[in-house]
Amino acid sequence: MKPFIAEILSQTVDRLKAEAVFPADFNPRIMVDNTKDKRHGDLATNLAMVSAKAAGMPPRDLAERLIQALPETDQISKAEIAGPGFINFFLSSSAQTAIVPEILKQAAQFGRSQTGAGQKVQVEFVSANPTGPLHVGHGRGAAVGDCLCRLLEATGWDVTAEFYYNDAGQQIANLALSVQARAKGLGPDDQGWPEDGYRGDYIQDVARSYMAGETVKADDIEVTGAADADDLESIRRFAVAFLRHEQDQDLKAFDVGFDVFFLESSLYDEGKVEETVQRLIAQGHTYEQDGALWLRTTDFGDDKDRVMRKKDGGYTYFVPDVAYHLNKWQRGFKRVIDEQGADHHSTITRVRAGLQALDVDIPEGWPDYVLHQMVTVMRGGEEVKLSKRAGSYVTLRDLINEVGRDATRYFLAARAATSQLTFDIDLARSQSNENPVYYIQYAHARLCSVARQANEKDMPWDRDAGEAALTLLVHEQEQALLNQLARYPEVVELAARDLEPHQIAQYLRDLAAAMHAWYNACPFLVEEASLRNARLTLAMATRQVLANGMSLLGVTAPEEM
Repeated sequence: MKPFIAEILSQTVDRLKAEAVFPADFNPRIMVDNTKDKRHGDLATNLAMVSAKAAGMPPRDLAERLIQALPETDQISKAEIAGPGFINFFLSSSAQTAIVPEILKQAAQFGRSQTGAGQKVQVEFVSANPTGPLHVGHGRGAAVGDCLCRLLEATGWDVTAEFYYNDAGQQIANLALSVQARAKGLGPDDQGWPEDGYRGDYIQDVARSYMAGETVKADDIEVTGAADADDLESIRRFAVAFLRHEQDQDLKAFDVGFDVFFLESSLYDEGKVEETVQRLIAQGHTYEQDGALWLRTTDFGDDKDRVMRKKDGGYTYFVPDVAYHLNKWQRGFKRVIDEQGADHHSTITRVRAGLQALDVDIPEGWPDYVLHQMVTVMRGGEEVKLSKRAGSYVTLRDLINEVGRDATRYFLAARAATSQLTFDIDLARSQSNENPVYYIQYAHARLCSVARQANEKDMPWDRDAGEAALTLLVHEQEQALLNQLARYPEVVELAARDLEPHQIAQYLRDLAAAMHAWYNACPFLVEEASLRNARLTLAMATRQVLANGMSLLGVTAPEEM
């Protein structure tokens, strides 16, 4: 109803311009918001307050003139002036219930839009080094990134989900040395173990599989081991493939998929890193100092210049990042969103500086970033720190095995990415109203149960009769639930615009609360057929919106619990 109210207010402004209340060239920005207290109406505008100067009269006087000039409509039962000049609108019963047939008509499409107009957007997320199992921090990135993809797709964007494998550099070298040491029978506490080696039990799994000559597949590659503990390059290739396969399995268990897997090593193999460096040199933004090659990033807002090529000839990590983002731009992604951990904050400035130094015609603020904070896992009031297998952190697979995929996804996406997150395993496993994912799923299951009970009691839902009788839904809890349902399309739009999936999670909690309150206050299967069908119709619409919202979080909508 917000667009409708905004439109009739625009017509009202035009009427008052014709009466010379407003200047002929006056075109205010019309804002319509939900009221905080339904006793003061359903929707409100501050138009009189922001337009009073243009009209040359006090806001309350202007509000009175605006109300008098409103077009006739059966969608508004009354309009009142409040406070310093707010106009509060009370919707008619027919206007409030109109959302229900719309939900049932659109079904799974309700809340979706074409805001993105089919434009391409790439969302890069997880992008873990293939040096071990995915940890819970990666899991938060996976949950947030996947929900972003779902939200953007729901609002009309052409989405490409991409995983960037950091399969080059010192950490991969340390991985190969660790597997080699295990293959030679060494343990983390033995003399000769690599100084920066990986100590988790999974390294022994990789070494055992390699020495047994097993074959591993990961996306686009297939690598076979060999009983040769001295062939470090063979070990490196096998270890990377082995752990890429492991991470792929973790993501499948989490119901997260990708359209593109991009290898950092390909940027070196295809000469893209060296090509980028030579282009930066040609643009005149580099200099040699202390045997290293530097990029003058201070010319582009960085706090200090950055080393590109170290004394030993190796490149620092941000150089392939710049080459990778140049590749994204060249692939035609005019919008790119990188979902990463908060420790990547400094990467934003350096990548953008590198792209500006390349004189690439990118828009300001490209790429977008969504940075998530740390996750602390708790059980029994104490922090859980270690996985038996990983040896140094809590793995995503451990969490999924403990509480299930739905709870893991919901909890990791339910708070703003900018907030640190405490994941309470005991809460996530509990079947209580304090557990938000249980509370939401139970609301959906309850409504499914109502539909079954109606059939069992020979009171089947008559949709046509129900839609014809919706004006009977006058109970306070019914009105509150109708208001929540009407909010859903706007919440989806705002969550996608702001890149904040947690807005959907919060909305679902509010909707579930309204549904449970209504369920407890209003009997459904009453003798009066008209009222029964009206309430069943509202129940089916609510069930649909709950399912639609949960799908945006990648959470299932169970019919029984």
